[in-house]
Amino acid sequence: MGKPISEITFIVNGKENHVRVKPNRTLRDVLRKNLGLTSVKDMCGGQGACGSCTVILNGRPVLSCSTLAADCSGAVIETAEGLADANHPLVESYVMNWTAQCGYCTPGFILTAKALLDHNPNPTVDDIKEALGGNICRCGNYHVHIKAILDAARELRERK
Repeated sequence: MGKPISEITFIVNGKENHVRVKPNRTLRDVLRKNLGLTSVKDMCGGQGACGSCTVILNGRPVLSCSTLAADCSGAVIETAEGLADANHPLVESYVMNWTAQCGYCTPGFILTAKALLDHNPNPTVDDIKEALGGNICRCGNYHVHIKAILDAARELRERK
């Protein structure tokens, strides 16, 4: 006998989605395989150790590889595709600061940074380091992530 399948409804990047999922299906897999959102990465093999699968779920950064999709019914989710479509200043700041070398970690960093800036529009370097503590950059490019986030924070404050 197969596992029960449930239908969930959630908002991803401003659009309502209805997806049928098995109870053990991760949010990462649903976002990538069902919705085609390839910014949601898997650098650590689903161990929750790298941050490359980070999305914003109801205003908080979460590791989508260790979040069950079935638990996300009714949720509001943001991915890097949504930030790019919205022309969020973090995207431009990451480009202008040459933050991405291989680029694999970039979506997770950007979403973690957005969640930080949503709650703290004027972060210190220490605030940024603490927020990014769960994100790994295999290229070791941490210092430019910090600069990009500070630049985006300044841009967001100037827009207000």
